[in-house]
Amino acid sequence: MTTPDRTPVKVGLLTAASLVVANMVGTGIFTSVGFQVEYLDSPFALLMLWAVGGVISLCGALTYGELGAALPRSGGEYHLISELYHPSLGFIAGWISATLGFAGPTALAAIAFGDYTTAVFPSLSSTHLAAGIVLLCSAIHATSITWGSWFQNAFTALKVLLILVFVGAAVRADPTHSITVAPSGDGLNELLSPGFAVSLVFVSYAYAGWNAAIYIVGEIRDPQRNLPLSLVLGTALVTVLYVLLNFVFLYTVPAQEMAGEVEVGFLAGSVIFGDAGGEVMSLFIALLLVSTVSALVYLGPRVTQAMGEDAPALRWLAVTNDRGIPVNSILFQLGLALLFIYTSTFDQVLVYAGFTLILSTMVTVAGVFVLRWRRPEIDRPYKTWGYPVTPLLFLAANAWILVYVFLDRPTESLIGLGIVAVGAALYFASQWGAPDEAPVSGPRP
Repeated sequence: MTTPDRTPVKVGLLTAASLVVANMVGTGIFTSVGFQVEYLDSPFALLMLWAVGGVISLCGALTYGELGAALPRSGGEYHLISELYHPSLGFIAGWISATLGFAGPTALAAIAFGDYTTAVFPSLSSTHLAAGIVLLCSAIHATSITWGSWFQNAFTALKVLLILVFVGAAVRADPTHSITVAPSGDGLNELLSPGFAVSLVFVSYAYAGWNAAIYIVGEIRDPQRNLPLSLVLGTALVTVLYVLLNFVFLYTVPAQEMAGEVEVGFLAGSVIFGDAGGEVMSLFIALLLVSTVSALVYLGPRVTQAMGEDAPALRWLAVTNDRGIPVNSILFQLGLALLFIYTSTFDQVLVYAGFTLILSTMVTVAGVFVLRWRRPEIDRPYKTWGYPVTPLLFLAANAWILVYVFLDRPTESLIGLGIVAVGAALYFASQWGAPDEAPVSGPRP
């Protein structure tokens, strides 16, 4: 299926960073602050909560930058953990990423897109809209990397622009109350409170996706330079946007009205845009979700492609077209996403996945110590800034989150460990096949 003379198209820093931004900013930022104000009273503590979440994510991004630059191949945690520890552990990480880390969230974002769109156009089918946006993004990314990059960059730029417009409109609105974000005694005390720690768990989910560019290392031009930059710049931009958005929520809606509410974005929209605020926010969030779906459709297949290149029984997932695009992997993820959309059975699975996804990123970040110990001679175009404090801070924060999740949700945590066991069984099953089978794809990214 490959044309030998055809050189696969590479993406630059802009596209890599836009994938990070698009993958991070979804509906979580618009829905979680209502639960956080139940634990924290101080606006200062609430804003610091999101800043701390950004710092933890940056620590992870800085560490992933060194790993990806030293071991540049697409596949994300699958590739890195396979190289640093053992192929079986890498396969388990890839299994978690490909199914629960990408196909499920793709369906979730698409369903949210359908729900928000039908809030304005009720005659349309939410389910069919969800399927349609996944089909559209899959068709674009399966056709051309260049077209896919343009589409991704355009909708990510629109996402950032809409958030800035929303923030700007909020500043001009007339708030119904006054707030102060200056640190005070109570605000500083809340930084060390159990409520702050509990709220940080929810914030960590909103920041998920900071590692997005690691999944397409093989398709990035000059990855030794552009990969670390894309991870850090994308995560830093999202941190600023998140702090600004939470300031808007606190500025426009009294805390007692937000407490326990999921639709905080709609509450803020009604203050900023008046009676039409609900419809405006529905379209606003729907447009934001297009780039999220697109990013997930782009990134996920690169994991299954890498797995197919290594596992004989999964070789069909490594098939690429003459442009180097993993078409079979895109179709595989498309099928899973459509299954989730039309059966709506994925939502609880995503809860189970949270535990295992955090565990996977922790194992990967710990790999920077393994890499420096086992392979001190390897070329490192980029070294983790702040090492060893940076990765240790990330590991400590996420270890606490895992402990909290296990104590608070033991059933889901045990099911998450069960998913790990299934991945291990699939690894050994996938080794059955002809080891000398000829390659089925074009140039390996």
